[in-house]
Amino acid sequence: MKCPKCQADDDKVLDSRAARDGAAIRRRRECLKCGHRFTTYEEIDRDEVMVVKRDGRRQTFERTKLYNAIRQACGKRKISDEQVRTIIDRVVSGLDGDEVPSAKIAELVMSELHRTDEVAYIRFASVYRQFKDVSEFLAAITEIVRK
Repeated sequence: MKCPKCQADDDKVLDSRAARDGAAIRRRRECLKCGHRFTTYEEIDRDEVMVVKRDGRRQTFERTKLYNAIRQACGKRKISDEQVRTIIDRVVSGLDGDEVPSAKIAELVMSELHRTDEVAYIRFASVYRQFKDVSEFLAAITEIVRK
């Protein structure tokens, strides 16, 4: 693991513990060259899952793409990086089989965002559902207000 400060690749692990409800391992490390301490996470790799897009194309599942989409929906909201990673862990644990429709992934994300932050949910839903006009957008907001 390279040190984020000096880029040396010699470090020692100070502490390891389960994180995000056991879906990851958090490791506290110290660079042996400069003494900088940093944290890394180790998680199950689900890259073998293929995502089936709306148009029928297939892509390898990438956790970073999901992270970026959720992070963008959560922009300027009080949602921590840890919360985003927990959402992703829950979504990944909901994936079953070798091929998963992108619609299922989006529905899992929206379900998690709805519980976490309604504004982030609306932002994500507006991109996923491709609202064509303001009335569709207002209908989605009204649905949330009624619940």
